[in-house]
Amino acid sequence: MLRGGLGSRRASTTGRSPHRLLRSGSGLRRLLAGTVAVVAAVGVLSAPAAAHPAPARPGGCDPLVGSECLLPFPNDWFTRPDRHSATGRRVAFTSAVLPANALGVPVDPTAWNRSDGFSPGQALLVQVPNVNLPASGAAPITDIGASLAPDAPIVLLDTDTGRRWPYWAELDANATSADRQALLIRPARDFTEGHHYAVALRNLRDASGATLAAPVAYASIAGHRLPRHDPLWARQRELAPSLAALRRAGVDTVRAYLVWDFTVASGRNLTGELDRIRDDAFRRLRGRAPSYHVDAVTNFTAEQDARIAREVIGTVYVPSYLSLPGGPAGSRFARDARGRPVHLPGNTQLARFRCEIPRAAFEHPSRPALYGHGLLGSRNEVGAGNVKAMAAEHDVTFCATDWVGMASDDVLNVIASLTTIGQFPSIPDRLQQGILDALFLGRDLVHDKGFRADTAFRTEDGRPLLDAGKQLVYDGNSQGGIVGGAVIASSPDIHRGVLGVTGMNYSLLLNRSADFTQFQPILDASYPDKLRQQVVLGLLQMVWDRAETQGYAQTLARSGREVLMHVAYGDHQVANVAADVEARTLGARVAAPTVTPGRSPDRVPYWGIRPVSLPYHGSTMVVWDSGTPSPPTTDTAPTGAAYGHDPHEDPRNSAAAREQKATFFDTGTVVDVCGGRPCTADPA
Repeated sequence: MLRGGLGSRRASTTGRSPHRLLRSGSGLRRLLAGTVAVVAAVGVLSAPAAAHPAPARPGGCDPLVGSECLLPFPNDWFTRPDRHSATGRRVAFTSAVLPANALGVPVDPTAWNRSDGFSPGQALLVQVPNVNLPASGAAPITDIGASLAPDAPIVLLDTDTGRRWPYWAELDANATSADRQALLIRPARDFTEGHHYAVALRNLRDASGATLAAPVAYASIAGHRLPRHDPLWARQRELAPSLAALRRAGVDTVRAYLVWDFTVASGRNLTGELDRIRDDAFRRLRGRAPSYHVDAVTNFTAEQDARIAREVIGTVYVPSYLSLPGGPAGSRFARDARGRPVHLPGNTQLARFRCEIPRAAFEHPSRPALYGHGLLGSRNEVGAGNVKAMAAEHDVTFCATDWVGMASDDVLNVIASLTTIGQFPSIPDRLQQGILDALFLGRDLVHDKGFRADTAFRTEDGRPLLDAGKQLVYDGNSQGGIVGGAVIASSPDIHRGVLGVTGMNYSLLLNRSADFTQFQPILDASYPDKLRQQVVLGLLQMVWDRAETQGYAQTLARSGREVLMHVAYGDHQVANVAADVEARTLGARVAAPTVTPGRSPDRVPYWGIRPVSLPYHGSTMVVWDSGTPSPPTTDTAPTGAAYGHDPHEDPRNSAAAREQKATFFDTGTVVDVCGGRPCTADPA
């Protein structure tokens, strides 16, 4: 019938997991070549016809350091003035400066050059030969507060406010040679959208304690004023305002090792594409419910399923903003002459959905909820045991659609995107369409002429199974938590949601995730140099922001919408540190007591996140401890026997955690379900 007026899981491809597909190391080069050839043959790698913005510099690379073209990164050297952007800048990469893969495939910079700055969660990358971070006194991940010490060897300064910014510094533990090892400086809280930052490295030391000499180019710039004919004159002139700002903050820039600056993308730029397609798509509804079709209704006896009484499968029809009919994996936005996503006439996305209606709904109408699935999974995860338990215990009808872009159908495109980053923008483009699909599904869940009016969502005597008096909520786990912040921030119907085993951003998560180890061989074959890999991850994040919580966190914080973050201590798949960054950025509190004293290796556990005793009304992070060992303090994944049980699925399998979620859905209050003690969850 046509109506109208819209857990974490290992994905598989033809019955085999990506891990099995990628294991044959001797064939990786052939796989790389073959994947690039196939994708290029169907035209997906072809760049859209568009005029490139003006190049950053005729020579391309920043002359400050010469080890890798894009270093230091991010860097305003690779931007140009733009009076039409919110920041007054525009990223201006050229193909010559972006890293080609092992086969020499160049990268079209168009997708990156739509940005008016760099990612708010961007790791700062630089190479400092022979640096020893402990000898230098640099703030480690276990002592973030040290980053703000007056004599800290690394200074991040918000030049718009004059305030120092917290971070931690680490050397890339994945590097295979010391002369190609990245120094990573990671913000402990996202940089403020649209702001300008200056970075100063000073008093850096080697293992013997000797002070490292500054690179020759920087020493020249930081010294006397250079004559106009000097090759570094223009670089000195551009860096002068940041040098002055640092001097006002008490930094001796003449004796510094290195200084550079960068601009953070504006909120309007980060969320603008999704905002545009959402507003256009909902405008087309003219107040009506999105069109949909119920494909199948299955009723279960209590013997068949004690928790779920009815399953509804169907399709929501969503305006598609992708360039290919049906928006298959690898497709990108259709764009107008100004590069903005547009709807092509007649192009419709068929968003498949699955809904699970609990038995309790036949006694009292249920709360409508969207569910977000895990890594490269599907809508069918709404049928997982923990979701059914939540539905049955708290009378919630969960509906889910695929996160197209990062769903099971996208595995091969993910592989293609790791073989050449020029293909990667197809992932966030399609994922934004997937978020729009979810927003249309959500509207059908709450619209009077949507699902509530359909016999599939009514009892045999016509009573509604969805409660018209309860607001739509969101509950997602793993990837569903990472994408979920963008959903909540952009939804016109959701004001409260749970982000399970969540974190942000992907460039921080990948090296620290046991999940990514199955894809690492592809990245190693495509971009063998470990220093360049870190540059690649930074570049990916710039476009990934448009389709994950990272790009929407500050919008979400300003919106007044509330989230409950459930974190599994020692999570093998979504690193705890990424959840901490998210909580600081959102301004969320952390439920106290958080973990048993001595459990965390940090000098000040959960630094920068205000503790709160429950009950508390508002955005809150609750840590659930299954006894798993603490995660690594390096940028590596917790793999191997030493890290024990993976607690990734434990919070959602806890009845107490589900009770806490349900109360939060109803009231916005996070209640204590752990008896005044740190929360624990039994290993699932």
